Formats: sequence, C-alpha cells, structure tokens
Amino acid sequence: MRAQKGFTLVELMIVVVIIGILSAIAVPSYTDYVTRGRIPDATSNLAIKAIQMEQFYQDNRSYVGATACPDTATSQYFDFTCTVQTATAYTLTATGKGTMAGFTYTIDQQGAKATTAVPSDWAANAACWVTGKGGTC
Repeated sequence: MRAQKGFTLVELMIVVVIIGILSAIAVPSYTDYVTRGRIPDATSNLAIKAIQMEQFYQDNRSYVGATACPDTATSQYFDFTCTVQTATAYTLTATGKGTMAGFTYTIDQQGAKATTAVPSDWAANAACWVTGKGGTC
C-alpha cells in the first residue's frame, strides 16, 4: 500500500489561523506606518510656504497679498490655506483630506508649530507637529 501525500484539513486550518493572527498584527501596524509616512507631506510644505511668506515680507514689508496660499494642488493628502491677520502676522494651515482627514497642522510668523487636530486614536500635542500616534513630535 502506498503512503498518502498531502495535508490534512487540520493542518490547513492551523496554517489559516496562524496567517489570521499575523495579519491582525501586521495590517494595523502597516496602516499606522503609512499614515506616519504621509505627515511629512504637510510639515515640509508648511515649512516651504513659511519661507515663501518670509521672502514676500522681506520684499514688501507686509504679508498682505502674499501668494503662498491657498494651495490644493501640490499635495495629494493635504490642503493648504493662509490667514493673514495683519501686515505682520499670518497663520499657515495644512488640513488633511482623504485618508489623512482629521489631521490639521499650523505654523505662524514666529515659527510656532502646532497640531490643532488629530484623529481620535492619536494623542494630540499642541506645542509641536505630531508625527507619531502617541503624540510624539
């Protein structure tokens, strides 16, 4: 009599359970990793726009009329807006859209960085740009 080749149903079910456990751990970690990878899109563009605002101020001695914002085209995940309060004060804002909805970052004329909104499963920290789920900057 020849020996049977192949796997039993129990062996296959054990493999399915192991794959399920690994995916339950890996998928949330990967999603968090992808989200953290998209945050520099906001922070780097805000830094660039702040430099553009300062260059405009150096040329005109006023922020009024600066053209750094609004900008909805340069980023797939964030929209950028500028609020010029006075000739010497502004606030740049990056608001998340799509998969980054819920994130809002700001910077002002003094270079003060702030995170004004994060999703509910992230920890907020208004004193910096939050780049990690635990509120790390």
